[in-house]
Amino acid sequence: MTGASGILGSEIALAVAGQGYSVFFTYHSSEPVAAATLEKIRWISPESQMVQCDVSKPAEIIAAFAEFRRQFNRLDLLITSASNFYSTPLPLVTEEKWDDLVDTNLKGTFFTLQEAVKIMQKQSFVSRIITMTDISANLIWRNFAPYTVSKAGIQHLTKIFAKTYAPVILVNSIAPGTVTINPEKEMDSEEEMIKKIPLKRLGDPLDIIKTITFLLESDYITGQIIAVDGGRTLQ
Repeated sequence: MTGASGILGSEIALAVAGQGYSVFFTYHSSEPVAAATLEKIRWISPESQMVQCDVSKPAEIIAAFAEFRRQFNRLDLLITSASNFYSTPLPLVTEEKWDDLVDTNLKGTFFTLQEAVKIMQKQSFVSRIITMTDISANLIWRNFAPYTVSKAGIQHLTKIFAKTYAPVILVNSIAPGTVTINPEKEMDSEEEMIKKIPLKRLGDPLDIIKTITFLLESDYITGQIIAVDGGRTLQ
């Protein structure tokens, strides 16, 4: 799993460990937070491991998978959760910001999937990939263009990988709505966000975890983008 040290990512990692998986996850720069997450996971899954990796750099992704192979002999599930997210009004988008968002989110996901399928396609059982995207891939967020473009790209990659590697690998994407509010990201207030959601509440990590569990139990779904957004994208 990539990006398990974030607020949502850590909850997902713990939940997956609780379902009997040994978890191998990456973190970028937040080592103390990642170490705390690993400590919690190891209470459930003692064999779990973590490794530092900047997913915007394919060489580091390759190195992370090399370490994975030294620790484990099979790959049942990949969840790509590593992501950068911040406001970038169009006149203020620089090449540096564009690369930071698109390279981490889109390029990082592509090369992570590329390495994962090298292992998965040789296995004698069906394995699964779940990409974490965002409902913004299909909305017009004027101040988040590089971010939303990157998430739309991941959704398309999900379909390409699903068609290419069926039936041995099931590849789907979960597109959460608003699960947490970060006031530093220049988004609407919680009250304003709830007004846009037909189910009249923000999402909870458990909503995402339930969807992951559903995909792990299903063997006839691939290439799908599942919005978990309380109806936010209803038109």
